[in-house]
Amino acid sequence: MSKYALIFPGIGYHSDKPLLYYGKKLAREFGYEIIEVSYSGFEQGIQGNREKMMKAFEHAYRQSEQILKEYSFCKDDELLVISKSIGTAVAAFWQQKEQISPKNIYFTPVEETFQFIRCNSGIVFHGTNDPWARTENVKQSCKNLELPLFLTEGANHSLEIGDMRIDLSHIVDIMKICFEYVSGELK
Repeated sequence: MSKYALIFPGIGYHSDKPLLYYGKKLAREFGYEIIEVSYSGFEQGIQGNREKMMKAFEHAYRQSEQILKEYSFCKDDELLVISKSIGTAVAAFWQQKEQISPKNIYFTPVEETFQFIRCNSGIVFHGTNDPWARTENVKQSCKNLELPLFLTEGANHSLEIGDMRIDLSHIVDIMKICFEYVSGELK
C-alpha cells in the first residue's frame, strides 16, 4: 500500500502559496508522496462568468487527467486530496469519475464543486468574504453533504483578511484542523 497526496491548485493560487504549501508539508509529515497537478492557459475574467468558469473547469480537468493517467492507484492505496478553488471542482469530478473516496481537504471551493461531491469524506474551509462562492450556498451544500465546514470570518478567497498577523494566525488555526483531520482525530 502506498500513500499519495494529490494537490489540485487554483487558477492563480499555486502550490507555493500558504494553504497548499503548508498542506503539502503536513502531508509529507504523515508519509504521503506528493503528486502535484498543475494547469495553465486560462482566459481572463472568469469570476462571475458561468461560461468562462465551465471552460476553465474543463481546461483544468483535461490537464489534470493527463498528469494523473501516469499513475496507477490501487484500491489499497491511501489517498489524500488537497484542493483549492477551481481545483476543488476538478478534484471532486475526478474522484466521481474514478469512483474513489479519498480524504479531502477543500480550501475555498467554488460553488460548482458541490455538484460533483458524492461522499462525505472531507473538510471544507471558506472565507465569509469570498467573492467566488456565497457563504449561504456553501453552508447549505456542506450541510446537505454532511461535510464539516470551517468558516473564517471576513476572509477572502485566499482565507485572508489583509492583516498579516491575523492572516498568519488563521493559517496556524487552519493547519491545526487539517492536522487533526489527517491524523484521524477529527471525524
